Parts: sequence; C-alpha cells; structure tokens
Amino acid sequence: MSDAPVICSNLSFSWPDDTPVFAGLSFTVGNGRTGLVAPNGSGKSTLLKLIAGELRPTAGSVTVDGTLGYLPQSLPLTGGLSVAEVLGVDAVIRALDAVESGDVGEEHFAVIGDDWDIEERTRAQLDRLGLDGIALDRSIGTLSGGQVVSLGLAAQLLKRPDVLLLDEPTNNLDLDARHRLYETLEAWSGTLLLVSHDRALLDRMDRIAELGPEELRLYGGNFTAYEEAVRAEREVAEKNVRNAEQELKREKREMQQARERAERRASNAARNLKNAGLPRIFAGNMKRGAQESAGRAGQTHASRVGEAQARLDEAGRAVRDEQHLTLDLPDTDVPAGRTVLLGERMRIRLGGRELFTGEGAGLTVRGPERIALTGPNGAGKSTLLRLVNGDLELDGGLIKRADGRIAYLSQRLDLLDLDRTVAENFAAFAPHRTEAERMNLLARFLFRGDRAHLPAGVLSGGERLRATLACVLCAEPAPQLLLLDEPTNNLDLVSAGQLESALASYRGAFVVVSHDERFLERIGVERWLRLAGGELRETGAPQT
Repeated sequence: MSDAPVICSNLSFSWPDDTPVFAGLSFTVGNGRTGLVAPNGSGKSTLLKLIAGELRPTAGSVTVDGTLGYLPQSLPLTGGLSVAEVLGVDAVIRALDAVESGDVGEEHFAVIGDDWDIEERTRAQLDRLGLDGIALDRSIGTLSGGQVVSLGLAAQLLKRPDVLLLDEPTNNLDLDARHRLYETLEAWSGTLLLVSHDRALLDRMDRIAELGPEELRLYGGNFTAYEEAVRAEREVAEKNVRNAEQELKREKREMQQARERAERRASNAARNLKNAGLPRIFAGNMKRGAQESAGRAGQTHASRVGEAQARLDEAGRAVRDEQHLTLDLPDTDVPAGRTVLLGERMRIRLGGRELFTGEGAGLTVRGPERIALTGPNGAGKSTLLRLVNGDLELDGGLIKRADGRIAYLSQRLDLLDLDRTVAENFAAFAPHRTEAERMNLLARFLFRGDRAHLPAGVLSGGERLRATLACVLCAEPAPQLLLLDEPTNNLDLVSAGQLESALASYRGAFVVVSHDERFLERIGVERWLRLAGGELRETGAPQT
C-alpha cells in the first residue's frame, strides 16, 4: 500500500445535461480516517461513486491502490435476498456444505479458496455490529432499515478492504448500533473516507476534507477542530470584508473630493486667464494642460476605486454562504384541544409475530403536539407510522383519524417522481396555486432559478428532503399531522438546521422517528414515546 491509496488528478464531472458538479479536482487520500464534508448537493456522494468506479469522470483520473469496499447511501438490495447473499458468502457456504457432505468436486474447492473459516468470520463480524441473532438464511425483507445498513457494512468489511468508502453509514442506526459502528471503525486499520452528518462519528476522524467545486481542502484533526478553523476563517473573512468596504468608501470619497478640487481649479484658472488678458492661444494651452492634469488624476483615483472594489469582491467570496429556510405556514394551525389521531388496542402481525404485546398499543395525538418516537432498530417504529398513515391495515383494534390530511415522509423519500423536475413535482402536489406562487414557495425551500428545474433524480439526499418537504407542507390542503421517519438521514449539519427551521414554522402535530438527540431537542419535542419489546410507552425523557 502506498502512502496515498487514493489519487484523483484533474477530476471533473458533469451530469448528462451538462450540469457541472466539480471541475479540475486534484487531491490524495492518505491512510487513516478522513471525513468528507460539504453542503448537500456539492457532490460528496458523486465523488465517492467516482472513486468506487460506479461513475466515470468527464475528465481526469482516479487511482485506488488495493482492495476497495464501498457502502452507498441507498443500498441496492431487494427483499428476496438472504443475509448470506447480501454478505456475498452464500456460494462459499454452499461449497463448504457440499464438501462436508462428502462431495469433493474440484469446483467446490475453487469456490472456497482460503475461506474455510468464512462462517466463523461472518458470525464474528455480525456479532460486532449487533446482528448476532440473525440467521444467514433470513430474508432481508424482514430486517429493519438500521439492520440492513449494518448488514451492508458487514458485507464490505468481510472483503478485508484496503480502502473503505462509507456514505452516511449511521443512517437508520439506533444509538447502540451507532456505538458499535464507532468501535468497529476505530479498530479498523486502513484508509477510510466517509461522508456523514453524525457529529459523534466525524469527531472520531483523523482529518476533515472539505469539498468545493474546484478544490478539496484538508484540515487536520476531527470535526470540532475543523469547525474551530472554519470559524476563525470566517471571522478573518468578515473582517477583511469590513476593511475592504471602508477602503472602497475612502477611495470613492477621495475621488469625489479630487474631482471637486479639479473643477474649482479649472473654474478659477479660466476666470484668472480672462482677467489677465493673455493671448488666446496661450490661454488655450494652459486650459488644455489643466484638463489633462485633472484627467490623469481622475484616472488614478478611478483605478484605485476599481482595485478597492476588486479587493472587496475577493473578500466577499471568502465569506461562507449559509442559507436558511424561511417559512410561514399558517394553514397548518391545529387547535390545542383537538384529537388528531386516536389508536386503541392496535395489533398487527408481521413475519409471523405480533408486533405489539398484550392487548396491543395505544396512541393519542392531540392538538399541535410534537412527539418523538424512539426505540431500537427492528422494534417496529416505521411500521407504527405506516399504520397511522393508513398504508398498513390493523389485525385488531382501531384507528380514528380526524378530518385533515396526514403527510408521511418515509426513510426512502419516495414521494417524488424522479423523472420530473422539482417544479413539476411541486405543481402536481399544489395544482391550484399559480406558477408565480409555486416558484416563490420553492425559493423559500432554496430552489431558486435553475435549481427548481432539476430532475428530482439528480438531487442530493438533503435537496430531495427539501423538495419533499415543499410538496408535503405546501400541498393543498395543508397537513394537520406530519409523520417523519429518520428525517435527518443524508443531511449535512447545515441542511439539518434548515429542516429544524421548517419544523419550527409548522403549526400542526408531528410524530418523528429519530436517533439524533440534538435534532430532537432543537425541534421542541414535547412528548417522548419508546417502542421496545412490543410495548409502546411514554418515557418523559429522551431514550434511544
């Protein structure tokens, strides 16, 4: 292995419609753990796909030294696969079973190779990631979103990669699973490049790489150190802007003063020449000389003003632009005493087992309540949201929903038509609004100009969430109850703040599934529910 297992040279990439993502990137990724950060839509996932070979660059080259493991944001898995198939060990296990049963065909030994201990290594890897109770022949369709993510990571680690690329690996993971991931990555020796919005994970990195359109900047230390460095850079940049503004004002003032002095001198000189009675030709020469002198002085001051303006422009470009959602959603008002949802003795069977124990689960939502639903992966939190939304039918008990729309944002963010643009999707949800109203609303969700006409399929995770929120919150009629399943998945910290801003403007009730404690605190959660062991209960305090 070289000191720089990943080398990108003059790397450029554009989408098929010629929309550029980045141009001329040259950088290396060394051994150790590197966290890749940038606002959503900057191309972080695209860069990982280019390094993994899933996309081809428009120009430039990518070189990877050694075996590569890659865990994408969205795992291309189908419910019909078994755990062993996802892990890539099914063929070896079948060959081992055949040899143990007495079949000594050469083809079996060719498949096994050096992997005689594959079952032991597989079980040990699954145990480390909290998947110890999962059989290798189990269908992944019966696993939770968090278990699928852990399984995908196990599949990559079983390859014994030299270079490991991870895109949002904590998505859908409960708190216990996140800590197992942290421990696994801390013990792993190799080259790691990961994209994450998880501050706790980023604080375990050796360095932070910030991706821009034309460069990738490396900062030594973890995410906290990176934030401190960025804060210092911002303070210097803002100070430089203030200084440049003052300099520009001074140069403009001096130019105006010089122009006024020149005009006074010219006026006085003309009057003096007239009074002196000098010959006309001599007076004309003196006048032209004064005008030329004034012109040269004016050009000098104009040049200084131009230089000062250029310095101000340069200083302004160095100031980081952080955009925030600004929303006002009065149509989502829900009276405090109104019962939005009533669920009693709810029962449902999934995979041959009762999801809720005893007489079933009960859930009441009144007024504009803000409810957090927590619990371990696989407990049934997403299933409960789907019951509330009406996507699944109860096997027992009842659910009463008040008049008014319920909006459900699943983990998959699958409300949008990926072949249609953001504006076209929005028009489908809000057909009675005028085009001007729709474009104004999309601008509030930071889709301005050409961004509103991008196909939904090319949006980043954070952009897709913002587009989905726009369609859900601004559709007609406005939703009275909002169901959010892991909404901070795929979001950078700026986008998470934008989501917090949007929810602060929402005046209806919501139930949110999340393991992000900081996010839950900032959106003003009032009730805490925990689903574990088939029991749904109030906790009165955050528990993940």
